[in-house]
Amino acid sequence: MRELIEYIAKSIVNAPDDVVVTEETDEQGLTLKLKVADDDKGRVIGKQGRVAQAMRTLVRVKAAKAGSRASLEII
Repeated sequence: MRELIEYIAKSIVNAPDDVVVTEETDEQGLTLKLKVADDDKGRVIGKQGRVAQAMRTLVRVKAAKAGSRASLEII
């Protein structure tokens, strides 16, 4: 799942070398944290948060197919 978010983010931003995705697991499931350059945060979030919401939906669907829970945070 980390690779999916990393691929999408690197495709959108101007500085793909600054994209970092980390995974943390706790009792509520997997949490993916996406960190990008300050100038690219607007690109990753999108107008009215549409790009971020689409990425979160993909993460939730992929986790549901695997029988777990997952969420995405943009730092």
